[in-house]
Amino acid sequence: MALVAIRENKEIYLSTLISISTVDVVRKESKAREADVGPWVLFSFTEVPCPEKQAPKPVSWRRSHVPQSFSHAIKTSHIPATRSLQSQTKSMVFKSISPLSWLSGSPAKPQKQKNKFPDTSQSLKERRDYRTQGLCPPNVESHALQENRCLAQLASKKSPLEKYIYLSNLRVMNVHLFYRLVISNVTAVTPLIYTPVVGEACIRWSEIYQHPEGLYLSYSNRGSLANILSNWPELKVDITVLTDGSRILGLGDLGVNGMAIPVGKLSLYTACAGIRPERTLPLTIDLGTNNEKLLKDPLYMGSKTKRVSDKEQLEFLDELMHSLKQVWPGIVIQFEDFKNPFPSLEKYQSKYSMFNDDVQGTGAVILAGIINALKVTGGAVKDQRAVFLGAGSAGTGVAKQIVEYFAKQGLTEDEARRCFWFIDSKGLITNDRGDKLAPHKRYFSRPDNDGKQYKSLPEVMEYVKPTILMGLSTIGGAFNESILNRMAELNDRPIIFPLSNPSSQSECTFEDAVNGTDGRVVFASGSPFQTYQYKEKLYSPSQGNNMYVFPGIGLGAILSKSTNISSSMIYTSAIGLSTVINQTELDAGMLYPDIKRIREVSVVVAREVIRQAQKEWLDREKDIVDMTDDELDDWVRERMYDPSHPDKGADGQVRGGRRVKSVL
Repeated sequence: MALVAIRENKEIYLSTLISISTVDVVRKESKAREADVGPWVLFSFTEVPCPEKQAPKPVSWRRSHVPQSFSHAIKTSHIPATRSLQSQTKSMVFKSISPLSWLSGSPAKPQKQKNKFPDTSQSLKERRDYRTQGLCPPNVESHALQENRCLAQLASKKSPLEKYIYLSNLRVMNVHLFYRLVISNVTAVTPLIYTPVVGEACIRWSEIYQHPEGLYLSYSNRGSLANILSNWPELKVDITVLTDGSRILGLGDLGVNGMAIPVGKLSLYTACAGIRPERTLPLTIDLGTNNEKLLKDPLYMGSKTKRVSDKEQLEFLDELMHSLKQVWPGIVIQFEDFKNPFPSLEKYQSKYSMFNDDVQGTGAVILAGIINALKVTGGAVKDQRAVFLGAGSAGTGVAKQIVEYFAKQGLTEDEARRCFWFIDSKGLITNDRGDKLAPHKRYFSRPDNDGKQYKSLPEVMEYVKPTILMGLSTIGGAFNESILNRMAELNDRPIIFPLSNPSSQSECTFEDAVNGTDGRVVFASGSPFQTYQYKEKLYSPSQGNNMYVFPGIGLGAILSKSTNISSSMIYTSAIGLSTVINQTELDAGMLYPDIKRIREVSVVVAREVIRQAQKEWLDREKDIVDMTDDELDDWVRERMYDPSHPDKGADGQVRGGRRVKSVL
């Protein structure tokens, strides 16, 4: 190994800068140019044989400011890069030492020569080639045997949170085994790594913290965000999930404890859509917290200050968005669990490849559920009357997606939005209620209440006589027996969607809905529920989980290299999802495909997102423009990460600028 320094915009000879006794240092000189970088930059490389007649190839280098410990940098080889360096030597190829990223829990790409992470599934030949003999027990195990051991260990954990911690540690220690386990047992495992268990993990994050996961940026870091992003140990990042922790699920302001959300979301991006784990970045910004309990908690790991103002937050986000694009030019950015998501969505949607899953992802997945629910009930769009309990960003985001669909079915926009009645903490939202309404509420404010104000859900139901009842209130049990009975009286097949998370805050359970409607409910929830037997018939619930759409949206944006993610791309993802369900699933009362088909779903969603990006001229991947849908589906599948064959698709997800094949 060698460490070399390059002076900005100077053509020099690369040479050994420092030798460390624990590392074999190879002295090798090579003439090279590196432009537009910091004053002094460290690179690490090893010398490997190269055929004399082989032309020089572009080489990806890791870059960093000088670390505090050269020894640490060499041992871990975690030196991120933001540029590519064209080497003019025939025998220099960068190679990472460490097969496991200590920070992200994601392994580097398996080494071609040696030092591959020890794994009991390695053949004897692989153990010799990678020099891992003796580093794990001698028996060569199948993937199935490894997974069975993990399932047995998982079953031995007593509480859901203990299972969450076990899976988190497995992801760090053996990332490919972790994702094989998730994909093979998606129905059982996804609730443990995301909702509903992730809610408890967020509440107790500072208590259960064991190892670094993700990147934290605090308000005190403003002015140097790009430098801190460059500390991330991975050379390529395709996607980040970003939260400020201000409104985690239905749990409120949890500050940096919200990091469990980006970690969990990105695990689903990998498991459901095949985005490579080492190319994901969980990102939490610490802008303070207004949660008094956290401010007084000695274990709380965030800044113990009140939240900054909205103006200061937007200024911080301006720098962050610019820095993310500077460090990783084509990165996809998903905003998650912001208390007020609209200012950032409106400001950045046309400038960056970004979307907000709470507003847009939730809207897309629920729209797909409504489309399929209307297939079950046979109801016409023009006859629908939807009452929403909860008028936050998620609720109005859902309704706007449905408005767009209704408008495309022949209604005017005004006719479409008049199909919706919203209830907030003050009652039915009307023009003459007397309070100042936020813009997202004003859009759905009713002008036709004849001066009468309706304060409660039962009052609104008697006034509207809804065909659809939506819950995004985070008020557990709000759809009580009398509400459910009334929906059953008003409709032969009442559509009831209690969408609040986690399960404790769901407006009703699946069992409640089946009992309250005599088994006639058309149901989808935000949290998972078990099947339920009623009058000798087994009923299966549908979960309107965002994981049906956001992985495919991200994958489509990455593979198309879209410059931004338009509202039409989000809408198209919903239409794509609604087409995947088959008649057998509809006959069983399901509104979404079996979750076991989630990777198939993500392929379809990604394809539709890519097609829409092409229609809007937002794509930069021009090699796929003339492909048929079947050809495009195959092309997408080929680029999806498969933990059973982790090298598969490795070069397909490179974002921004000129594609340079990885030599890691």
